[in-house]
Amino acid sequence: MLRISMQSQLNTDEILSTASRYFGKGGEGLDEIERGPCCISFSGAGGYVTVTVCEQDNKSEVVVETREFEYLAKQFLDLV
Repeated sequence: MLRISMQSQLNTDEILSTASRYFGKGGEGLDEIERGPCCISFSGAGGYVTVTVCEQDNKSEVVVETREFEYLAKQFLDLV
């Protein structure tokens, strides 16, 4: 399991939309299993990815927790 975080200039909606496109059916093909106002979760192929966003002071902290998709999680953070 991997848990990594970074700060982004994008807002929560932009980050969650990017996560949906990157990890979901149009991207890596994972199933979107949950979506809330500040998080989104995917599962498939024996693993999972959860992206959580917390906005503070005109920046967003993006936290990605994953099992089996560590490389993809790191690539995703490069996008946001």
